[in-house]
Amino acid sequence: MTYDVCCVGILVADTIVRTVAEMPESGKLGLVDRIELFSGGCASNAAIDMARLGLSVAIIGKTGRDGFGGFLAGVLRDAGVDAKGLVSDGGASTSASVALIEAGGERSFLHSYGANGLFSIGDVDFGVIAESRVVFVAGAMLMPTFDGGQCAELLRRAKGMGKMTVLDTAWDAKGRWMDLLRPCMGHIDLFMPSVDEARMLSGENEPESMADAFLAMGVGTAVIKLGGDGCLIKGEGARSALVCPTYSQYKAVDTTGAGDSFVSGFLTGLSKGWDMARCAVLANAVGTHCVMHPGSSTGIRGFADTVSFIEGHEVPAVRHADGSTYAPASGVWDWGA
Repeated sequence: MTYDVCCVGILVADTIVRTVAEMPESGKLGLVDRIELFSGGCASNAAIDMARLGLSVAIIGKTGRDGFGGFLAGVLRDAGVDAKGLVSDGGASTSASVALIEAGGERSFLHSYGANGLFSIGDVDFGVIAESRVVFVAGAMLMPTFDGGQCAELLRRAKGMGKMTVLDTAWDAKGRWMDLLRPCMGHIDLFMPSVDEARMLSGENEPESMADAFLAMGVGTAVIKLGGDGCLIKGEGARSALVCPTYSQYKAVDTTGAGDSFVSGFLTGLSKGWDMARCAVLANAVGTHCVMHPGSSTGIRGFADTVSFIEGHEVPAVRHADGSTYAPASGVWDWGA
């Protein structure tokens, strides 16, 4: 078996509670409209999204041997993700989050690291890594045991096996940032942080300066996710960055999983041998479908439907950061598989 991508990282059971007008007093009952359970966590989200887009995907991570863990494993298998690299630990609880949503849409979160906090390089099935073309670490900063040196060792070994390495960060509530990530940077082919995370990691305020800082640390290509503004891409030796706007005419209903869906679209394009600009357009389309629906993966469509969406819209004007217009080498955008 050969996998297009192996996702290594966090899995989370997400409980969404809406609508929360106020917290009940201690010992009292409060009524809400809905309580729903979804699969979540960067690795799980990305694996499900890429499987839906038609890739062959494996996942490596850790859950507890509990109800939440069984739920996540079932969702992954139902989505077509190979979960043989998923470790079930009877001594841990599955990582879980509770999102409390107010009437205006604002959210408050409660989170338990659970098994993600215990995940280590000793849990990694390198047989699965060997069978994968791309190794994607998803959720760096939220795996206290694995983050830092162990993550760097995984990336180093994966590159030594000829794999493309990709890493996406999460927000570091403990403020360690580059102190934690620095050992990894020279082993990352494609680095894909959000703009807010990139600002904290680089100390820069402009996206292209952020990308330059990461390239100087040894990253092969930096992709800065700009949320509703799309993304910025810069590779080693590039004259200037590419800025790829997204489909801004669509209103976001729920941004949960948006970054994971973007990465999934981007890696799907790479798996087809596309250039970075085409990958970005696909990534933006996948991200758009994500935010138009509640839940991290609910809105993700198959590859053919996503391409139909792109072909039904004018491609947002891709440009170089120096202001010059980007055009595909052939003069036309090609969405063939």
